[in-house]
Amino acid sequence: MENRGARIASAIAVGVAAAFSLPAQVAAADGDSTLQFYGHLDLSVDGATKGIKEGGSGQNPPATGKTGWQTDVSSNLSYFGFRGDHDIGGGYKMVFQAETQIDVAATPGPSPVSQVSQGNVDNKVLGALGSRNSFLGIAGGFGAFKLGKTDAPYKLSTSRMDPFSATVGDYNSIMGNTGGDNRAEFDTRLSHAMWYESPKMGGASFSALWAPGQNRASDNSINASGEPDCTGGGGGITKFGFPGPCNDGSFGDAYSVAGVYEAGPLYGIVAYEFHKFSNRTGDEAPGSNTVGVADESAAKVGIQYAFPTHTIVSVIYEKLDRRAPNADFNERSRSGSWLAVTQKFSDKDEASLGWGHAGKTPGQPGGGDSGVTTNPGSVDNASNMYSVGYKHNFDKKSNWYAVYARQANHAGGHFDLGASGHGITTDCKDAAGLCFTGETLQAVSVGWMYSF
Repeated sequence: MENRGARIASAIAVGVAAAFSLPAQVAAADGDSTLQFYGHLDLSVDGATKGIKEGGSGQNPPATGKTGWQTDVSSNLSYFGFRGDHDIGGGYKMVFQAETQIDVAATPGPSPVSQVSQGNVDNKVLGALGSRNSFLGIAGGFGAFKLGKTDAPYKLSTSRMDPFSATVGDYNSIMGNTGGDNRAEFDTRLSHAMWYESPKMGGASFSALWAPGQNRASDNSINASGEPDCTGGGGGITKFGFPGPCNDGSFGDAYSVAGVYEAGPLYGIVAYEFHKFSNRTGDEAPGSNTVGVADESAAKVGIQYAFPTHTIVSVIYEKLDRRAPNADFNERSRSGSWLAVTQKFSDKDEASLGWGHAGKTPGQPGGGDSGVTTNPGSVDNASNMYSVGYKHNFDKKSNWYAVYARQANHAGGHFDLGASGHGITTDCKDAAGLCFTGETLQAVSVGWMYSF
């Protein structure tokens, strides 16, 4: 009865704290557990244009729908969750977390094919509890070992180097983004995973993750066991709305590792991620085996330095690679780079500049449902993204910001804006699902955040 009473008292304490905005962290009555509620809200008003000229360009048919400036209200990676730990003795603790996205400005639900961009089709409900980083693990002097879903070590290693995260200028429009779509395959959250986080050894630490493929199809053309979506994104739906195969980047086993060194003003990383048998057959003519199923990987190095002038400089170089069967149809192997400079004027005000560059690829996709050119060989599909922003911090928990982003695609490029973070993305596709290359996308955004 005593233990039951303690548990009831603890539950009441947590409920009262949440209801009356008392401190978020509450200790359980038996003294060996902690529980914390936390959250983050980010809303913005945006204006964006696809930069598509009326009548189309090159060999493309005329654009359909509204392709000019459009205003929207966007909820950007807003989330809520709870986390804590429980002492199990011997210097060890059980650690846990459950987190969900909150679509403050939109109605929660799956992303349908009617949203135009095939890369945005999504069967999972992001507003469901556990849709974001959630796990149960054991932690101690050895570090921590966890099971669940998480942002991969590859992603986490450089997240602090993007001052435009979750805005229209998010660096994921290029970094970790092999095809320029609104999902960065190598800057993502991996489900059904297990991972290890080392303790700090001086200024060094590392983390390593393995996500078993859980796919009964040898070419990963179906959903992984227990998952609503194709691994790597996409709901397995064709552009006509009918159920379809996982042939737009679905992969099997995933491995992600990152090493970090931090000492004073210096922060440096080296990271690598590998996706086994990525299925890209949707980008090829039937039976041609020009794109096929092949391994994909990404490697990067990055350095951030905070100068005495309150200037923070971040530099990343990244190499993306696909072991394609035919180089003439390989649009997934390329280099990428990111440069960001943040100048702090005071404890409350700062301005940032960012430049992301995507290099050319050996080839381009051919035929299939993508509707792209069947001409083999290299094409000038490089791109440059420029971002500029200003932020005013009211305090450590709240701020307002303004951002302008410009995605300057070369003639064969089709990189987007707002990938993997911003609530409303801007891509190069029109209402018919066709991609018009060579345009310059632009977006402006003003918003504010509050964290608790």
